[in-house]
Amino acid sequence: MMKKFFVRLLIALVAIIFIWTAFFLYGKSQEKPVIYTSDAVFKTTITKKTVAVGKVIPRREIEIKSQVSGVVEKLYVAAGQLVKKGDIIAKITLAPNMIQLNQAESQLEQARLNLDNIKTEYERQKKLYEQKLISSSEFNKQTLQFDLYREAVTSAENNVLLLKKGATKKSEKVSNMIPATVTGMVLDLPFKEGAFIVETSSFGSGTTIATLADMQDMIFEGMVDESEVGKIHEGMELILNVGALEGEPFTAILEYISPKGITDQGTIKFQIRAAVKLNDKLFLRANYSANADIVLEKRENVVAINERNLIIEEKNYFVEVEKAPQQFEKRPIKTGLSDGINIEIIEGLKEGEKIKHR
Repeated sequence: MMKKFFVRLLIALVAIIFIWTAFFLYGKSQEKPVIYTSDAVFKTTITKKTVAVGKVIPRREIEIKSQVSGVVEKLYVAAGQLVKKGDIIAKITLAPNMIQLNQAESQLEQARLNLDNIKTEYERQKKLYEQKLISSSEFNKQTLQFDLYREAVTSAENNVLLLKKGATKKSEKVSNMIPATVTGMVLDLPFKEGAFIVETSSFGSGTTIATLADMQDMIFEGMVDESEVGKIHEGMELILNVGALEGEPFTAILEYISPKGITDQGTIKFQIRAAVKLNDKLFLRANYSANADIVLEKRENVVAINERNLIIEEKNYFVEVEKAPQQFEKRPIKTGLSDGINIEIIEGLKEGEKIKHR
């Protein structure tokens, strides 16, 4: 009896599993209806722009160099300090060329010997003139010659002093005291006290003692691709986004576009410069990296859609307009300016209409 009961129960369970499986497979085989979402046509401002990558630099950056060779004895300024034109930046302990110094000392000794010889003759002629044994013209010639030899000694002494100390007896300027040639901020002092430096000459530019710049006159210098350079012109406004000052854009006015392009990573680019309008609350440091947004075209308050909802067929543009819930009609449209996300609709759609979301 029990055996028949378990057999019937097993058959019933198998039947139930079979029926459930059949219904499950049937349900899986039925396609679920597709529900489309829609986007509204809206009005917005569309801006087409290009980006120039570059840096912010001072318009005038001056390198201060020494006129003499030697060792930096004293630095009177520090990086970041403001200086005026004429302020002393550094003092140099001279290291004269020994050959030149030896020649100068030799010339000085020779000039002194010549002066001693002429002095004896001058004193003898002076006594004769006082005794009226020679004419005044002869004595004047002797006096002139004596003065010339005395001036030669002074010149030789000054030459030696210049080589040793960097200044003459009567000079108000000292060549080993390095002054600022412009008013501005000290950006860099490449060499510390004790460093050896080389003078500026016709054979070389010499060692840079300091770099000065006017930090109140800054420019943006960057590169623009050749495909965009024809769309920009002097006087355009740029929005500078400085990497170190994120969220604090600056305004700049384009003032220069290079007439000649250069090859950069396989493409032709043109250099541009723009005058930066400074912000009193933010300090722009030299060589900050920055990106400049240049507005090429702008449309305000125009009908637009998201560009991904477009249907493009053989250079023609279409959208699917919602006529009723889940019912769409394909409609041709004319488009205008695009910023890469939204695109202007010139003809074919009105604000508020709904189109299929793609």
